[in-house]
Amino acid sequence: MNKKWIIRIVFIVLLANTALSLAQQVFPLPTFNVGVGQATKPKQVAVTLQTLALITILTLAPAIVMMTTAFVRISVVFMFIGRALSTQQIPPHQVIMGLSLFLTFFVMAPVLKQVNDDALTPYFQQKISAKEMYIKGIQPVRKFMFKQTHEKDIALFVHLAKVKRPKNRSEVPTYVLIPAFMISELRTAFEIGILLFIPFVVIDLIVASVLMSMGMIMLPPIMISLPLKLLLFVLVDGWHLITYSLIQSFH
Repeated sequence: MNKKWIIRIVFIVLLANTALSLAQQVFPLPTFNVGVGQATKPKQVAVTLQTLALITILTLAPAIVMMTTAFVRISVVFMFIGRALSTQQIPPHQVIMGLSLFLTFFVMAPVLKQVNDDALTPYFQQKISAKEMYIKGIQPVRKFMFKQTHEKDIALFVHLAKVKRPKNRSEVPTYVLIPAFMISELRTAFEIGILLFIPFVVIDLIVASVLMSMGMIMLPPIMISLPLKLLLFVLVDGWHLITYSLIQSFH
C-alpha cells in the first residue's frame, strides 16, 4: 500500500476519534427552575406577589393597549375602509393591524414620553415607590382618555357603578373611565366610517342603476363599481387623507 494512503487512513481515524470524544463530552447548558417553597420573611412574600402582578400585567398588555390608547378608533376606521371598498382581504388583516399599531404609537408618543419621564425613570432610579410610579404614570393616560371621552358616557358608567357623583375629573375612578373611553372611541370610529361609506355607496347605486337601465341584469354591479371605487380612492390619495384626518381627530 502506498505511504500516502496509509497517512490518509491514519488521519481519518484520528479525526473520527476526536469527533467521538467531543460528542461524548457534556456541554454546560443554562437551566431555569421554578419551585414552591415556604417563605420565612415577609419580604419574600412581597417579592413573590410583585412577580405575579408583573406577569399578570404582561399577560393583559394587549388588552391594556387597546383599552387605553388610540388603537380602537384607528383599527376600526381602517377596517371600515376595506368594507367600503369591497376589496375583501386586501389589504391583509395583518397589514391593517400593523399600520394601526404604529399609528397608535405615533399618536401616543407624547403621553408615553411623559409617563416615562415622570414615572418609569424615577422608579428605576429608586427615587419613588411603585405606588407613586402608578399614580404619576396613570395621570397622562387619564388626561388623554378624558379628552377623547364624551361626558354622557362617563355619566353612564358612573350611574352603572353606583358610585358617588364626582365633582371633578380626579374623582372619576379609572375603572369607570376606561369603558367610557372605549365606547366613545367606538362611536367616533363609526361616525368616521359612515362618512367613508357615503361616496362609495353612491358609486354602487349609480353603477347598479346604469346596468339596470341597459338591461345588463346578469352582470354583477361590483365588477364595474370596484375598479371605479379604487380609482377614486387612488386619485384623492385616500390613505393620506384618512391618516391625516385620524391623527387630527385626536387633537
